[in-house]
Amino acid sequence: MAHTPIRLLIAASGTGGHLFPAIALAEQLPDYQIEWLGVPNRLETTLVPKQYKLNTIEVEGFQKGFGVSSLLTLGKLCGSILQVRKILQQGKFDGVFTTGGYISGPAVIAARSLGLPVILHESNAIPGKVTRFFGLWCNAVAVGFEAATKYLPKNKTIYTSTPVRSIFLDPGIAASLDLPIPEDVPVIVVFGGSQGAVSVNKLVRESAPAWFDVGAYVVHLTGDNDPEADNLKHSQYISMPFYNNMAALLQRANLAISRSGAGSVTELAVCGTPAILIPYPYAAEDHQTYNAQVYTTAGAGILFQQKELTTQKLQNQVLELLQSPEKLQQMSAKAKTVAVPESAEKLAQLVREVVER
Repeated sequence: MAHTPIRLLIAASGTGGHLFPAIALAEQLPDYQIEWLGVPNRLETTLVPKQYKLNTIEVEGFQKGFGVSSLLTLGKLCGSILQVRKILQQGKFDGVFTTGGYISGPAVIAARSLGLPVILHESNAIPGKVTRFFGLWCNAVAVGFEAATKYLPKNKTIYTSTPVRSIFLDPGIAASLDLPIPEDVPVIVVFGGSQGAVSVNKLVRESAPAWFDVGAYVVHLTGDNDPEADNLKHSQYISMPFYNNMAALLQRANLAISRSGAGSVTELAVCGTPAILIPYPYAAEDHQTYNAQVYTTAGAGILFQQKELTTQKLQNQVLELLQSPEKLQQMSAKAKTVAVPESAEKLAQLVREVVER
């Protein structure tokens, strides 16, 4: 009799920080039949359908305070739980994996109401409210930073780090960089995660001429909502909303200037890229600061809060690092001590243990 493959529903939505670790996990489960749960008009609608069937539901997060909008959101949540139950039953799924965020609510509730096992992965150093609440309902909670374990149930929490896509682990991937950059020049990469970072973009454009003067090239990923994205023109400045080959770019870069979403910090660590980290100041519970502190405590980066950062400070800090290649090499080595290259395999093993138990 033919063996029936395990069927897994992955609930991951919204940003690269939620999607890329889930995609990295899926790469490690080639023998599973995997489908995706997302919402319309988010990043998953462009990334996921190339590889996996995408099921979408209408759900959103609760805003602060209670009012009519909260009742509408609650109504949507109840409807989405029923939708997910139907997807799970019709698809005869064996378990659910989620990376948190508001899509995990209906996914966890629906799965547990059907007696299906659930594994939740929390990538941030301080878990969000969703993880702390729904983690109690899950069979296992994997975390991206050891610091997160103290906020979650000890008997079901395991440190796996955050998976990165396999391309980030290819030591020769930098050779595939298809940007017009000479081999022997310092490269600064600037990015704000999948959302971009308009305020950081402005500081970088004001600072960059001083970096050009010392021979540096700047690759600036502006995101797609910066109205001034085309304001700076220079032969050593490459600006675009996004770049697909981030693994090659981070391996080639001598320094990154970045937000500190968990996915970004993990990819920087795996690639050994020294970084100036500027946490998004409005992140829930200031979790990006906690992520950045893991990197800076290891000696791999420098942390600036956005409110304290000026053009002059950023300009001078980058110049100081560019003029000290030895310091950058030390930071690169320390970055790799933060990384867990086998994270995707560890998480996949956890999923197998829980779902096939």
